[in-house]
Amino acid sequence: MNDTVRQARRKATRTGCAVEATLSVLGGIWKPVLVFHLLQGRLRFNALCRLTPNATARMVTIQLRELEADGVVCRTVYPEVPPRVEYELSEFGRTLEPVLISLRDWGEALQARDQTEMARSCPPR
Repeated sequence: MNDTVRQARRKATRTGCAVEATLSVLGGIWKPVLVFHLLQGRLRFNALCRLTPNATARMVTIQLRELEADGVVCRTVYPEVPPRVEYELSEFGRTLEPVLISLRDWGEALQARDQTEMARSCPPR
């Protein structure tokens, strides 16, 4: 995707809210998860697939291509047989780290709250 198309997609917002522009790049189930795993450093395609077992390889490929087109992820192909492909966050992609850490922390709190509520509503027999 070239810069013009990417910028048009970001400007073509319905609400004019910056959150919508962010979600146009990072939205979906797998993109934030892939970016979160790439916070650890460079990973090969199959490693990313193993870390997201509920996503198909095709979906991981599509999501990584979109993240690459948006400048969040860098893809390196090594001229080997078989080809080796690695992904890492770009400098721009690294700026998402505090956002993803906050999402992780919020999700952990949500899971803890849900477990507490379930324990209260379903007393042991």
